[in-house]
Amino acid sequence: MKNKTVTKTKLPGRYMMLLTLFLLLLLAVATRLGYLHICKQDFLRTQGEARTTREVKIAAYRGIIKDRNGESLAISTPVDSVWINPQEFDAADPKVAQLAKILAVPTKTIRDRAKQYAATRKEFMYIRRHVEPKVGEKVKALKISGVHLQPEYRRYYPAGEVAAQVLGVTNVDDVGVEGLELAYNSWLQGKSGKKLVSRDRLGREVESLGEITEVQPGKDLTLSMDSRLQYLAYKALKAAVIQHKAVSGSAVVIDVKTGEVLAMVNDPSFNPNKRERDGNKEHYRNIAVTDAFEPGSVLKTFGMLSVLERVKISPNTLIDTKPGYMRLQGQVVRDTHYNGVIEVADILKESSNIGITKLVLNIQPRELWETYNRLGFGWGTGSGFPGENPGTLTLPGENQTFVQATMSFGYGVAVTPLQLAQAYAIIGSGGIKRPVSFVKVDGETPGERVIKPAVARQVMDMLSIAVEHNRSNARVTGYRVAGKTGTAHKIGKNGYDKDRYRSIFGGLAPAINPKVAIVVAIDEPRSGEYYGNQVAAPVFARIASGALRLFKVAPDLLDTHGVHVASNGSKN
Repeated sequence: MKNKTVTKTKLPGRYMMLLTLFLLLLLAVATRLGYLHICKQDFLRTQGEARTTREVKIAAYRGIIKDRNGESLAISTPVDSVWINPQEFDAADPKVAQLAKILAVPTKTIRDRAKQYAATRKEFMYIRRHVEPKVGEKVKALKISGVHLQPEYRRYYPAGEVAAQVLGVTNVDDVGVEGLELAYNSWLQGKSGKKLVSRDRLGREVESLGEITEVQPGKDLTLSMDSRLQYLAYKALKAAVIQHKAVSGSAVVIDVKTGEVLAMVNDPSFNPNKRERDGNKEHYRNIAVTDAFEPGSVLKTFGMLSVLERVKISPNTLIDTKPGYMRLQGQVVRDTHYNGVIEVADILKESSNIGITKLVLNIQPRELWETYNRLGFGWGTGSGFPGENPGTLTLPGENQTFVQATMSFGYGVAVTPLQLAQAYAIIGSGGIKRPVSFVKVDGETPGERVIKPAVARQVMDMLSIAVEHNRSNARVTGYRVAGKTGTAHKIGKNGYDKDRYRSIFGGLAPAINPKVAIVVAIDEPRSGEYYGNQVAAPVFARIASGALRLFKVAPDLLDTHGVHVASNGSKN
């Protein structure tokens, strides 16, 4: 048997070359891997984490605004904001139509904006801010690449339109932009935090890697406002505005002993919970603080006060107002009705322009101005409310007797309802001026004496007489109250318009040891009635009655209440 010869096969040169190249390639890859693993480990880890981890903002919880009894007036509720990363988002994805339907946003809008942002290499774009959590869950369930949810908070106001202009509102970023939300924004807002999260390939958060910056919640704020009284005052004011077909109205209630604003209402108002508000910005303004006007006869209270400070006078002193008008520097001062000869104590009750003018002309114009200035007219109350109007108080010249006269019965001076309420509170406190506060105050607030107690008491007695007569609509069942009406002509294009009025009432309740000072102003009643006693006084009565009941002030109708207008030489 012959042995078989085994012949070694020689590989062609080209195969040897390919094998060599393949081995060299493997060697190069292995070398590169080794290099990256050993020399570039930190760099690669950083790059990998940059693609899978994100820094996420943690929204701070805005502090709660509460009334004086702990009732919530403004709270922040959790919501979701839907956003996309245009670099990860596929605008052609058919599920985009479902997303658009859930968010009530046109599909074309989402796709067009996403393409626009993607073209500029942007990685963040909001689709819809502040959707309810249940809507957020529907969005999440779609599992669309590049679509994300960001937890945020949205402000909610349980009182709605009742306290809208006082509380103000926040913007979409939960920052106060109006009212007390703006005034106390730094206190309420808090500070946002940051955390690292790990995301999957669709950009969904899969793991929290810890906080970078700790979130600091905002602080709660307790206001001086009483929600019960606020609602009662708003209801009474709104009813009057509707009944008299007025342009607007406002009312302010101040605690005489603390200077706290217990209620402040305006009508028309707006719904602060409705983010898409109408375009009438007039409804957002707190006109009780921002709008100054000539108050008319309500200011006779303080003209009388200025006289009593400086002139010896008796409540029984007779003042002749015949024939119902008088000339001063070529101008005419008139009474709305004939009063004849009346006592000083009846000037405020009859609201006699001639009576108060004859008294005021016994003092210098600067002295009247100085009294008004002491009471706070012409400068702010110090409440800290954004946009507070200081009003207008001009010093008349030495010989401007007509200007002095008009200032005594409410023209040539512009005040806000809040300023008027503070001035009436000064009388009610026996001459003590206390700073106005929208924040709850513990105990009686110390203040500055600006009026002698005897003079303040004299004016209180006159104001009480002004309300006690049967014609007054400001009377409150079971209580003696004190106050003064005002009916002021409004300025038009050609001077004072005889067909446009502002109806006002300012007063105190009860007349003995007052608890509250209340001012009501109704702008342009157009139903036929326009006098302050017809339009504003009934609102005062309703608010005063409710306030005295809520604060458990005992009825005082059985108490004796004499007139104490003394001859003015008292040093008290």
